[in-house]
Amino acid sequence: MQSRKTCVSRQLSIAEVVCILDECQIACALFQPTDPELLAGRRVLGMSAAEEAASMPKRIRKHIVRKTVLRLPDLDHAKTSVLNSLSSPRSRRNYKFAMEQFIEWYCSEPRLALNRTVVLRFRLHLESLGLAAGTINQRLAAVRRLAYEAADSGLLSPELAAGIRRVKGVKQLGCRAGNWLNQDQTRLLLEKANGNGLRDVRDVAMISILLGCGLRRAELSTLRKEDIQIRQGHWAIVDLIGKGNHVRTVPMPSWVKGAVDRWLTAHQ
Repeated sequence: MQSRKTCVSRQLSIAEVVCILDECQIACALFQPTDPELLAGRRVLGMSAAEEAASMPKRIRKHIVRKTVLRLPDLDHAKTSVLNSLSSPRSRRNYKFAMEQFIEWYCSEPRLALNRTVVLRFRLHLESLGLAAGTINQRLAAVRRLAYEAADSGLLSPELAAGIRRVKGVKQLGCRAGNWLNQDQTRLLLEKANGNGLRDVRDVAMISILLGCGLRRAELSTLRKEDIQIRQGHWAIVDLIGKGNHVRTVPMPSWVKGAVDRWLTAHQ
């Protein structure tokens, strides 16, 4: 009779564990895995640890839907991201012009998906304008950068951005030699610019620096008097910051230094 009472009390204890498991649905938060009552409850329910974990509610992952057709606000957002990633003002100006040209062409077509085929059509459009190969390749580089930023911002799928990356540029046939001035033409240019006026003296100094030192227009416009120094017994433009923030020292011929001194004396 006493053993029967013990058996009934044991059955009631297991029933309580089963009720707790039913209400909370997470037995691991209430009991340790080595708890004898928890193990007994699992035996009564006939559930293993794996089955119990499978019966617990799972977290539902939200599926991210990326766009294929980008609207004007999306393109403006990607364009702003590209411009903020560029440090050179010249690069920002060129990329801005190229991206705005592509956005204007892209929005003129009805509901085009931004993919490799569209960029190929844009390349054909640039070729129809009669642009040089280097200009077309520069515009395509800006479009690729625009697609990268759109993909990084979650606006465009990475697969479409990878397809745009595979668009090849236009091949350049040969190398452009340019239009070089010979010695007689250089002398004639200096003679035409020479004069007694203050502006004539300034023009001769600027043309002399461009011809004798090989500076770019932007480098000439930012040149200071302190940049012209003597190095190893010769005049030179020291620590000149040029395109791409490259630093170099440019030797200055004596006739160029004479033209600069003449301008500095007349300017004072």
